[in-house]
Amino acid sequence: MLGFRLTAMLLVVVSIMLVGCGSDPTAAPAAPAAPAAKTSQPTGQTLEQYAAEHAGGPGAIYVGDTSQLVGDAPHGDLGGFDGEVPLDAIDEHLWILENDYYRSLLETAKLTNPTKLVSTGEKHEFQHACINRTLLWCKLIEAYLIPNLTERTNGQIQLSVSSFPELGLAGTDTMTLVRDGTLGASEIYGGYIGGEYPAVEVQYLWGLWPSHEDHYTVLWNIFPDIEKIIKDATGAVVWSHNWIPGDDQMFFSKKALRTLDDFKGLKTRSHSAALSDWIEGMGADAQFVAFAEVYAALERGILDAGVTGASPGFAQRWFEVTEYMNGGLKSFNSTMNVINDKVWADIPDDLQQILIEEGAKLELESHRIAGIQNRMGVARNVDAGLKHVQFSDELNEHSFNVAAIQHVVPSWVKRVGGPDHPAVTETFNKKIGPIVGLEIVADDSEQGFAVRKLK
Repeated sequence: MLGFRLTAMLLVVVSIMLVGCGSDPTAAPAAPAAPAAKTSQPTGQTLEQYAAEHAGGPGAIYVGDTSQLVGDAPHGDLGGFDGEVPLDAIDEHLWILENDYYRSLLETAKLTNPTKLVSTGEKHEFQHACINRTLLWCKLIEAYLIPNLTERTNGQIQLSVSSFPELGLAGTDTMTLVRDGTLGASEIYGGYIGGEYPAVEVQYLWGLWPSHEDHYTVLWNIFPDIEKIIKDATGAVVWSHNWIPGDDQMFFSKKALRTLDDFKGLKTRSHSAALSDWIEGMGADAQFVAFAEVYAALERGILDAGVTGASPGFAQRWFEVTEYMNGGLKSFNSTMNVINDKVWADIPDDLQQILIEEGAKLELESHRIAGIQNRMGVARNVDAGLKHVQFSDELNEHSFNVAAIQHVVPSWVKRVGGPDHPAVTETFNKKIGPIVGLEIVADDSEQGFAVRKLK
């Protein structure tokens, strides 16, 4: 599996954008560039030597000593209240660093033997479509990847970030736009495209994840399955992944949600089909609304509540139009960055490889700052004035046993075509079920299958 994952990272987050840009009134100011990490190392340098040289800030890596990762985040918003990544947050999330996926990133990044730049006089200007520039992973691309890439290529690669609102996109058609070349490169969130490609929503079966570590482990183990779906559907290749800690799914609303009766009829913004199933399973009324439009809908009373991750909700300032943050559902989310194959083919080989390596370094940095971001999603909203109402035991029990098992999973199985679909038999039952304690089996019932708890 490790070899497959390394192969799957052979692309990059950049491309020529073939659509016009407008203005995004919700977009944050461009993030200030962090100092570019050092990019040249002597051949034969060990990872331990590299780690010691790059300790204390952006670009630090883990090879056994967590204290080396302590220091400033690439952008103030990406760390704690003081913009730093503290040791206790790193140690608390050691599982983010001690796994096969993190080790695969170290290998792909070629930190001790970076690809030599041989191209000269090249000029490749690229634009990457990110969901929204206020989101932390989009800020990380601007603050960390772009300055490193510019320095590493002597300016031959000029990468910029655009956003779905600037491009007039809701997100549901991103796969189609990438396939036909209208978008040369884009972030792909499986929840947005789940209507057309329901198999990819296996990543986001809300209400199933017992912990952040479980969701993280599920995601990197099924990356090859999801990447194959995207490759087969678009011809594009996934080059890297955005990691989204601080993403526990919360009900942002003007009233506290303490009992099931509080959910009844609540007009609630959803961002995916599976999330809508979970919202309906809690008794509320799910409505898909584009991320950038939710603030106004909450302000005007068109929506009673909005569901998103804690950090994304803060980024869009939902705390200004709601009073309570209720929940939430455990989530350590991820989205995929893809590039159109024809666009990729125009890039010289050495620049391609440098892009691959810098993409892996982007993921390594996202892992360094993940622990503190996992804390700050709730903390920033509370600091901004929201009251955090955690789900009661009754609501948590209903969330898993009713909303997830009776609504989310069965509806997803029906959308993919039934219990014999590979997304069910190969991905869910073999890679996800053992972690969440469930299996999907065909039977003689009216719906043709059952969701059973593993003994």
